[in-house]
This record gives sequence, structure tokens and C-alpha cells, in this order.
Amino acid sequence: MLGTLIEGQDMATNTETPVLSSAVVRPLHTLDPGGPLDDLGWLDEVIGDARVVAIGESAHYNHESYQLRHRLMRYLVERHGFGAYAMETGFTEGHRTDRWVRGGEDRIGEVLAQGMTSLMGLWAPMRTLLEWMRQHNRTAARPVGFYGIDLSGSNLSLLPGLDAALDYLAEADPGFTVDPDLRKTAAAFAVPSAFSFAQAIAAYDGLEPARRDALTAGLSELTARLEGRCLDYRRRTGAAAYERALRSLRLTVTIDVNVRAMARGERESAFYNRDAAIADTVEWILRREDRIVLAAHNGHVQRWPAHFPGLSPAATMGLHLADRLGEDYRVIATTNGSGQTLNTGADFYTGTLFTELEPPEPGSLDALMAASHEGPFAVDLRRLPPADAATVRAISMQRYGTFSTELNPLEAFDAVVHLPRVTAAEPDDDAIACSPVDVRERFQSRS
Repeated sequence: MLGTLIEGQDMATNTETPVLSSAVVRPLHTLDPGGPLDDLGWLDEVIGDARVVAIGESAHYNHESYQLRHRLMRYLVERHGFGAYAMETGFTEGHRTDRWVRGGEDRIGEVLAQGMTSLMGLWAPMRTLLEWMRQHNRTAARPVGFYGIDLSGSNLSLLPGLDAALDYLAEADPGFTVDPDLRKTAAAFAVPSAFSFAQAIAAYDGLEPARRDALTAGLSELTARLEGRCLDYRRRTGAAAYERALRSLRLTVTIDVNVRAMARGERESAFYNRDAAIADTVEWILRREDRIVLAAHNGHVQRWPAHFPGLSPAATMGLHLADRLGEDYRVIATTNGSGQTLNTGADFYTGTLFTELEPPEPGSLDALMAASHEGPFAVDLRRLPPADAATVRAISMQRYGTFSTELNPLEAFDAVVHLPRVTAAEPDDDAIACSPVDVRERFQSRS
């Protein structure tokens, strides 16, 4: 169909439903990561020579989103030589996962539970992806590395990054003594998982202001020490170990700043700081890898300010990377039709992990995509004919999980993949068994 409006009318409103022409629809024959890749040729023009290709998702933990990313990543690795998978999970913990996909002896359940943060690794499709990377690396001339880009400790706990820095200093500068109160204060509000967010903030609120200030000052002094003794430390331990420890510590400083901001009720500052920090981490990876597949929420990868409920518009990681990388940064977003999505209500923290999706809101990118084709498909937004470009230009919002947010798709994304139905990913029993008690309890009571 060449037009941009479907002939049928909505009986309730008597208004026509916009659709894209069939000429721009690129059907996906399967979401199976092991299936043939011949329906992904449209990716070649979308990515061009870009060094970073971001693949978004509307909400975390959906089975189909994991599958799509795996399949697109496989194509980019096998057909275009991409050498890294960088994911919205903790940077410090991600080094453990990287060792495993490169042939390490760790137990896969422990890698999924402890080498990834924010519950990202607790799902069967994530195991499938890591196992594919490990198998690929056994025979590939160039291995594919795994990187976390996010703040460690599920964005809440300073301990993973702080301990990484302290362990490094014990090797690089064994005569240096760190004040034990620094770690003791960080441990006072450390929590085992993302389920304990409220407890972490309450514990931090309960700290004496002097202890909070001493923690912030101590982290600043540690950072200055690593930076000031850069040449000595690099010579003693090698550049890779030094740079990884310094990156972990800098991200730990960001967590401390964010916790201080949230204790004052400044949620916007925390979002700004986090996205700037993860953009810095992507650039850190780019100094080590030629081309990166970047997996994160649409709200992080988009080249458009984040308009989340209750917050003023904030600069995203995608805006930072677009500013720094220009055409070397490309974004593939996803939209969803029906099914289940991540529950953003308070009962998530007691085990209600998913909720049913409402129909896409009229005028949203999700509604447009859902009306344009029945199965999963992709659209290259950079090469739309004029009529289709006008249809997309009229869109002003996209759904992220349970809410819709302001968005200009043509500015924010280079391509969009629509998943007509999304479902909750199947938990990985081995990963759950290796998780902290609060995670095991929530998954036992999940609904």
C-alpha cells in the first residue's frame, strides 16, 4: 500500500489510523538468535561505518528484546566485525562476565547473578547470549568482549567499585593505608540487589552528615591519588589494570554523588549524572575496541532528552554520544504492541515483576508501528519516502513500559524494530540460586 493512512476508520472516534507504507516495512522472519540472518540486510545501510550501534528496548527483562539484541549482535559480529557487546549493567561486575565469555572457569550461574547488575543477568535468554559469545570466542580470530557500561552495585552500592579500587591499591601501592572508616561507611547503606532500593536510601538518610561528608571526601582523595600517581601505578601493574581500577572508582564517585542528590530529593541530578557517566564509559570502551554493540533502554540510547514522569527533560547517554561521535553513533529503537512489560509500581519490590501492557496510545510511535504490520519488522527512518516521513514526523510520543513520553522519532532514532507481542523472560534457575536472599525470595513470590 502506497498511502500513509489505512482505509478503515475507528468507529469510536471516526478518525483514520495512520500507517506506514508497505514499501518501508522490513519483515523479520524470526527472532530466533540461531536462525538465518538473510532478513537483516537492511542493517547494512542503517549502520554504515558507525563505530557504536545502540539497540534499545522499551522495558527490561522481556524475552523478545533479549532475542532481538542477540540476533542483531550476531549479525553485526559475523557480517561487520563488531568486537564488543556493551550492556546496561555494572562496569565493575562486567569484568567477571568478560573473563567467562573469553573462556574463564567461573560457574555460569554465578556469572549471571554476580557478573551483571540490576537483575539483568537472571534470565534464560541472557544465558543463551553469553554461551553464544563463549562458543564464538573459542574459534573466532577476534574474540568478542563483554562490557558493563553502568554504575556498579545496581546503581546503589559503592562497595563493588570501591573494593575494586582498594584491591588495586593493595597491589600498586602496598605501603598506602586507606582509612577503614571509608569502606565501613559505604557498607552501612550497601544493599544486595535492586530490590532493596528503599532500604539503601533509608540507610543513607540515617547516616550522620559528618559521615556522609567524610565518605565523599575520602573518595575524592582516593581518586586524586590514583590520578596523581598514574605513571608509577601503570608501570607497576600495567595500563589495563590501572585504567579499569580508575574507571571503577570514578563510577563509584558518581554513585556517591547520586545518593547524596536523591537524599535531597534531586532525582533529576541523579539521572543527568548517571547518563553522562555511562557515556564516558562507552568512550572508555571505544579506546579499546573498534566497533561496539551497545544494549540499553530506549530512554538511554535515544538522541533526545529523557522526559520521564515527574522529572524535567534530561540529557541522555545518547545525546552525549551523538555530540561526541556524530555519525559514528547510530540508534535502533524498539516498540511493543501487546503482552507483558516491567512493572514500575511499588509492588515490583515485593515480587510483582511484570504487568499487562495497555494498547498503545493513539499518536504514539508504538501505535503507528502496531498498525503498519502484523509481525515483527524494522523501519529505516533515515530513508523514508516523503509521505512516510511526514507520517512519522507527526508522531510526538513513545511508550516506555507502562507510560508514554514526549519524543521526536526522526531526531531520536535511525531505525525502529517493532515487536508485536512481548512476554516476560524465563528466569534462569541457576542464576537465581546464586543470587542474594532478597532476589531468591522475590522470584519465589513473583506473579
